[in-house]
Amino acid sequence: MALLRAAVSELRRRGRGALTPLPALSSLLSSLSPRSPASTRPEPNNPHADRRHVIALRRCPPLPASAVLAPELLHARGLLPRHWSHASPLSTSSSSSRPADKAQLTWVDKWIPEAARPYAMLARLDKPIGTWLLAWPCMWSITIAAMPGDLPDLKMLALFGCGAVLLRGAGCTVNDLLDRDIDNKVERTRSRPFASGVLTPLQGVGFLGIQLLLGLGILLQLNNYSRILGASSLVLVFSYPLMKRFTFWPQAYLGLTFNWGALLGWAAIKESIDPAIILPLYTAGICWTLVYDTIYAHQVFRYPYFHINP
Repeated sequence: MALLRAAVSELRRRGRGALTPLPALSSLLSSLSPRSPASTRPEPNNPHADRRHVIALRRCPPLPASAVLAPELLHARGLLPRHWSHASPLSTSSSSSRPADKAQLTWVDKWIPEAARPYAMLARLDKPIGTWLLAWPCMWSITIAAMPGDLPDLKMLALFGCGAVLLRGAGCTVNDLLDRDIDNKVERTRSRPFASGVLTPLQGVGFLGIQLLLGLGILLQLNNYSRILGASSLVLVFSYPLMKRFTFWPQAYLGLTFNWGALLGWAAIKESIDPAIILPLYTAGICWTLVYDTIYAHQVFRYPYFHINP
């Protein structure tokens, strides 16, 4: 009860009555409050029974549908994390037209020319975590394939690192091309290059061709076995965006795609695949992808303003 009273007091102090209390909280407080004068009569053997705590919640009319709340108010109330940088439909037009905070600017906004910036955003160069997740299985496999006592092949590490950037960018380009009619209806993805109209699908196809040509240049530096194995991964890359429409397990298909480098890294060094070594690594990578992509999905869609606009 003491924690509940402290929480209500803190909400009242922050909100100043601007928001209506949650229905669940109101029903809980009403069930805990005395229902008759007899129930409030102090017990004779309890010296603390006369300490009555009255919690008064201010009843306010619900906000109209046209009402908007500034992101600063949501941050102050703890409804949004302070580091959140995505645009919210709850923000006012004046707040959305203000210049971006310097702390929210990425290296793409600072260093990439304005003409090339949409392509960098299309390849998700401002969010390198996907590139790292694609590159790590390659690095693991190359390291395991190294001779005992020797360092991993630095040339192969560099080639696979560049290939991870290109292949991840190509996958994001294919994803945005296929989902462009859906992205413009979702608040979280409305600012993507195709959904916002900054780039046309034809420009996206051309950019995809450039990425694939650069990736082909990297693939040709590997042995023949690795070339065939690497080219076969394009089937997974191009089909993964469609799996979200046909299955409830897109994370598993993403695991097959993102951990293909575990097979390719070993083949680039050994010119073959040892199932006893590589298949456990590949399977572990798929399970790892299931975990982090499920966490990501819950983090993205837990906030109420990620909704599809009609």
